[in-house]
Amino acid sequence: MGRVLVVTAVAAERDAVLRAVGGADPGGSAGRYAVLTAGAGPAAAAAATAFALAAAGSGPGPAPYDLVISAGIGGGIAPHAGIGDTVVASALVAADLGAQTPGEGPEDFTDLGTLGFGTAAHPADPVLAPAVAAALGAVHAPVLTVSTATGTAARAAELVRRHPGAAAEAMEGFGVAEAAARAGLPVLEIRTVSNAVGPRDRAAWRIGEALTALTEAFARMVPVLEDGLGARTAERSTAP
Repeated sequence: MGRVLVVTAVAAERDAVLRAVGGADPGGSAGRYAVLTAGAGPAAAAAATAFALAAAGSGPGPAPYDLVISAGIGGGIAPHAGIGDTVVASALVAADLGAQTPGEGPEDFTDLGTLGFGTAAHPADPVLAPAVAAALGAVHAPVLTVSTATGTAARAAELVRRHPGAAAEAMEGFGVAEAAARAGLPVLEIRTVSNAVGPRDRAAWRIGEALTALTEAFARMVPVLEDGLGARTAERSTAP
């Protein structure tokens, strides 16, 4: 099995993942897993991921990666996920990247892909994502990436109408996926739910509990990743 790059937004998420993979290195490395703090938002996530992937395997730097994971806490979208749930993305979706197009698209919005300027969604690894979701008993559904976190019922309803199957909202997954796709690498996203997507109610947030759940979920998914990536390594080694 090769190396795995795990991209988080903030130090608390990085540390939660490191606890799961048996490391507490402030540099973010624990064996096969390199855990990166990229900063919040899709632009920071894409830039940091791209830099890490470019550095891997070049000169005396770290070995190349076989998988990229966006990991952290996020908001749950009713009715698919609530506080305390874990969501493993089936797709990493840029939910607010596009154009306002009155009278032309659903909710007067047209996404980047429909506009013809790229893609608005990246699929998660089609084998590992459902396997991880099954092992965790997690919701397996699209995760939305937004540049502005939802804070009103109206915005939440708009996102549900545009993306009726989505189960979670966060701010980095699509950026991570864009960098991974350009490097030809598969991607996963895992979110443990700390709050409901809707009216901003900080008193109802359960950030500590969600970070603990992230550690527990990541620890349980590691054997699934190692089995899946190990099988791929074996297949490559026996290919003619």
